[in-house]
Amino acid sequence: MPFCQRLFTACVLIATFGPHSVMQAADAIDRPLSYNRDIRPILADKCFACHGADSATREAGLRLDIRDDAIDGGAIEPGVIDASEMISRINLDDDDEGLMPPTKSHKTMTAEEKTTLSRWISAGAEYEAHWSFVTPTRPELPTVSAVDWPRNAIDHFILARLDAEGLTPAPEADRRSLARRAALDVTGLPPEPALVDAFVADLEPSAYERYLERLFSQSAWGEHRARYWLDYARYADTHGIHFDNFREIWAYRDWVIGAFNRNLPFNEFSIEQLAGDMLDKPDLDQLIATGFNRCNMTTNEGGIIDEEYAVLYARDRIETTSAVWMGLTTGCAVCHDHKFDPVSQKEFYSLAAFFNNTTQAVRDGNIPNTPPIVVVPEQADRERFRLLAELLPAAQSK
Repeated sequence: MPFCQRLFTACVLIATFGPHSVMQAADAIDRPLSYNRDIRPILADKCFACHGADSATREAGLRLDIRDDAIDGGAIEPGVIDASEMISRINLDDDDEGLMPPTKSHKTMTAEEKTTLSRWISAGAEYEAHWSFVTPTRPELPTVSAVDWPRNAIDHFILARLDAEGLTPAPEADRRSLARRAALDVTGLPPEPALVDAFVADLEPSAYERYLERLFSQSAWGEHRARYWLDYARYADTHGIHFDNFREIWAYRDWVIGAFNRNLPFNEFSIEQLAGDMLDKPDLDQLIATGFNRCNMTTNEGGIIDEEYAVLYARDRIETTSAVWMGLTTGCAVCHDHKFDPVSQKEFYSLAAFFNNTTQAVRDGNIPNTPPIVVVPEQADRERFRLLAELLPAAQSK
């Protein structure tokens, strides 16, 4: 299956079940504990407010979000429950004895949570990096109640979760309902009646796959998926500040739509938007792709300080690029070292070096096309436009 379509399937699965819930079908008692899945949520809810990354609210100089600090502070002794102050404190009866979390926090530790923390420390109290920094591995298929129900690997996880919740799968939808749901997911539009009729009449086992391929071949597929990307890119047809004048950047919008429709590989999709102009002999489309970094809000207000807004534009580009490609809220590091993601304030402003050399003026001039720009003829006119550029010098000499 092409990349964009695989990405679409994966996103639907994650959006439906969450990044971890597909793994929760295994027996919660017998399975090995995972810090990210089982421990971090408890500590984040009950402990990190006073013993976490925020130095302003940290008490007793104790951090529990970093393993070495937790061990040095005496809270954890890997493999030894009785020597771990954390376990002693959560099992106390009142504040006078040093109960954690204290009553004033309005947080209480359940018996199950206490057992989980004890099991974790007994097993060695291993920490894990945030799940977004952990390389994904293909999990084993879980055991399910009806081995003949799954049609693919994903179905095993869906059924396992249903089993864990004491639910049974709903009856299979009729073909017309299935066709409508698929079309709305893939294209954002109801399907054409003729397309549905063809699917209903196709009795081959691969009928559904063929139906999906027809949907993916429609321009609406790229239009539907592009609108999500354009939200990430903060695309707009106006400048956003001051008079909020018209901005003519629709060529970038069309490039994104076309990238999905022609199934552009993600590495090329990324490189061309971030640095298409720096490629060896970039073509017009690769220059258009760099519109990603031209979607920021701009102004021509007379009272601004140009140097200040140059910094604001760079900051916007850093934050957007980091959020889209790294999945990080680096914006927190504008004012201080990030308290949760591994990004320092120095690293944030080091990223500004990528954006401080732009030739774009701070003030947008209240015009639709702020230099530097490229002329973008209609696709059907591009070859003639290229030829005219070659013919003009001879014509002008006459």
